Amino acid sequence: MITLLKDFRANRVLWLMILPALLFFAVFSYLPMVGVYYAFTNYRFDGGLFGSPFVGMQNFKFLFESGVLYNLTKNTILYNLAFILFGNALQLLCAVFLSELPGKLFKKTTQSVMFLPFFISFVLVGAFVFNLFNSDTGVVNTVLKQLSLPPYDFYLNTEPWKYIIVFFHVWKGLGYGTVIYLAAIMSISDEYHEAAKIDGANIFQRIRHITLPLLVPTFILLILLSLGGILKGQFDLFYQIIGNNGMLFDSTDIIDTYVYRSLTVNFDMGMGTAAGLYQSFFGFLLVMVVNYGIKKARSDYALF
Repeated sequence: MITLLKDFRANRVLWLMILPALLFFAVFSYLPMVGVYYAFTNYRFDGGLFGSPFVGMQNFKFLFESGVLYNLTKNTILYNLAFILFGNALQLLCAVFLSELPGKLFKKTTQSVMFLPFFISFVLVGAFVFNLFNSDTGVVNTVLKQLSLPPYDFYLNTEPWKYIIVFFHVWKGLGYGTVIYLAAIMSISDEYHEAAKIDGANIFQRIRHITLPLLVPTFILLILLSLGGILKGQFDLFYQIIGNNGMLFDSTDIIDTYVYRSLTVNFDMGMGTAAGLYQSFFGFLLVMVVNYGIKKARSDYALF
């Protein structure tokens, strides 16, 4: 404490500059943690936070015994793994090929076109999906009717949605991720490629032995940052595409959408908070374990 006070006196201006950020996190990140207590209560609106009956671990017990939590966790993790793996792989692939294109105008135009979906609202994405797949006037069923094939009711069948959701998530984030990898590629010294050309290496050999190995630190960093939110689904994406269609919940319901319904449809504050606390705790645990493993293997690639 004495050391902290000495540091404050010596660097008063710097501490004042960082004060707004500290206040922001204190008010919006740490103060709301008091609400974790909801997870251990049978919340009553007339009693409020501390006036509701304390039920201990009953909310968690119900989530585990009902099987709801298993399905939510499975869906959330599998979807996020698909987002991370397919997203990063395609972003890396596009960045490598764009970096090797000779025409600057074409390269810049392609980057801009790929980046555009990132700025599109998930509300519009939901509208695109509905107009593509609804059973009456959707593009897919209209084409099937023109081909004299029977229509397919996407909103009554769970199987196609795992692929549809992954596709639209990857499509929306492709341009943003590609730009990040392109920036990492641009930082690679041209001397490596020039030396490889002199040694007779073709373009694919240069990509394999120079570009990809030097992109490994960026790739691992982005994977680690993504793993931090592996138990946090893309609520906007799932809610705008699936909405409250209970027929599809078995394969599309994630923790975030369940918490939302618990708070706004079922008005079960305790159950929703319990699911959210479970999500945050195991997400934190996963990051620590993965970072520890990477630190053991390659300490220079770890986050901390």
